[in-house]
Amino acid sequence: MRRMCASSTKGGGPRGRQTGGPGAVPEAAWLECVSTSWQGVERDLRSQMSGSERGLVEEYVEKVPNPSLKTFKPIDLSDLKRRNTQDAKKS
Repeated sequence: MRRMCASSTKGGGPRGRQTGGPGAVPEAAWLECVSTSWQGVERDLRSQMSGSERGLVEEYVEKVPNPSLKTFKPIDLSDLKRRNTQDAKKS
């Protein structure tokens, strides 16, 4: 599923942004278009995952593991944020 969403701004680049004007799309309509398009991408990915072929989704595995990452232990970022928020409230 490929769908293009029209830009909600006129002008070139972040500094030349002007809202409104001819051809501008209201923000709500633009967000709806992006949301609908993303849901289509997620649907396509789920259907590929359930099928026998992997298609667009490919797992990356290093051929030669990085020795400096041998002792790396992943952390739960949600837990870290929760702890930092609690620490800030105590201060």
